Amino acid sequence: MLAKTVLSLGLWLQFAAGQDTPERGPQPSISNSEGDLLFLLDSSGSVSYYEFSKVKEFMWDLVRPFTFGPKDVQASIIHISTTPTMEFPFDRYQSSGTLQQAIRDTQQLMGDTNTGKALSYAKEKLFSNEAGARPDVPKVLVWVTDGFSTDDISEPMQLLKDMGVTVFIVSTGRGNYLQLSAAASQPPEKHLHFVDVDDLPIITEELRDAIRDVIHANRLHAVDITSSSFRLVWPELLSQETGYYTIEYGPTDDLARKRTKQVPGAHTSLVLSNLAPETTYEVALIPESNVHYFPPQTTRVTTLAEEVSPAQVLISESGPHSFHVSWAPTLESVMGYQILYGPLPGNSVKLLEVNGKHNSTTVENLAPNTTYLVTVTALYKSGKEKSLSAKACTQEEGSKVRHLRFEDMGPNTLKASWDSADGKVLGYRVRCRRQIGPSSVLSVSPQIHSVLLTDLASGTMNKVCVKPVYKNQPGKGLCRMVHMQPATEAHGYKHRQRA
Repeated sequence: MLAKTVLSLGLWLQFAAGQDTPERGPQPSISNSEGDLLFLLDSSGSVSYYEFSKVKEFMWDLVRPFTFGPKDVQASIIHISTTPTMEFPFDRYQSSGTLQQAIRDTQQLMGDTNTGKALSYAKEKLFSNEAGARPDVPKVLVWVTDGFSTDDISEPMQLLKDMGVTVFIVSTGRGNYLQLSAAASQPPEKHLHFVDVDDLPIITEELRDAIRDVIHANRLHAVDITSSSFRLVWPELLSQETGYYTIEYGPTDDLARKRTKQVPGAHTSLVLSNLAPETTYEVALIPESNVHYFPPQTTRVTTLAEEVSPAQVLISESGPHSFHVSWAPTLESVMGYQILYGPLPGNSVKLLEVNGKHNSTTVENLAPNTTYLVTVTALYKSGKEKSLSAKACTQEEGSKVRHLRFEDMGPNTLKASWDSADGKVLGYRVRCRRQIGPSSVLSVSPQIHSVLLTDLASGTMNKVCVKPVYKNQPGKGLCRMVHMQPATEAHGYKHRQRA
């Protein structure tokens, strides 16, 4: 029998009118925190000027309450571009006010979105004395992305996490959930956020609190918590020559099951595995030094609920005759997956079988403009089965706007025109995101294929998107970047498709 239907489709991109960010009231100061905070900022050409400015506002509001200094929090920015660039070293700005001003003054570099290269560069700088980083404090990476990268991020990101860096990801675009949830520190519910660029203030307090949990005091703490493991991170107290660490850990309700591990003095992290799910562990770090006495440090860590697969089913890349199905997580205890799919309403069901090491497949030979029920069933080696379902809609054939073009209609005004989309279109939605001034969204009837766009300041770059509206499915929009020539030049414009 098909499992309970769960609709896991998310619409991450919203059409929102641009507005000035209200000045926020005084924030309570955050002290007793020590750590190096690195912002990985998408400064490439795939980000508009408007989006870049909104992200900067978010960054300086995020750091506003922290206390900065050599014994407190330090921060830096690395640009994602063709070549990664560090905006300023960690130890340059030692107050919240000077750091906020430095963030405001940061300029977009444009170029390619080489995130993997920037992550490798970040790994060097987070542990570099020359960059002002400190060897004995928690490391936090906050990556703000539109969800697009031209190179691989998985390997450099894993190296960062293996070195004890806690990774938070904020996606302001249509990022791949499976890829980003694997890149972020665990659990993703705490370290990964999907939000429209206009709604970044919604997550500021939650993200700030999560960062504070990591850098609060210079003590033993746990990161990358799962149902069966977590990583312990502690400050550098010893060296290979001066001693070693003894780590004792056990369930708080059964300390008789306490276990002990010894770690060389040069280490500052350790992964504890083979733990029970949903269990609170008492952990003690005992520095065994032959030079100085260091008091033991203790913490409590609760493991997550036992992982099951599939916990999420996502539908993407929908076309008239196919769509992509992916699920998470992938577990070694699963030997294979069965994908059942059929139209709604209806009784005809087809089956696909997928190897247990894979987490996605493409369903093909489908009818256009049809709703399907898709059920992914995990077949465990133990004989157990776990199922989860999602609805998917194929698109109408030719459901994309074509040939978006512009005509100069005088100072600060353009006429946007487009060819009609195929199928039963209910109307068109035209969004103009201005570099200067508020964004606007216009809805027009299906018979209208042009609109006038006004208040486009000379010398600015503006983004115009036209999207058809259908009854049972989202249409594919078409976007162009439109450059208004400065007033001193002849009237006219330039336009290009966003990379």
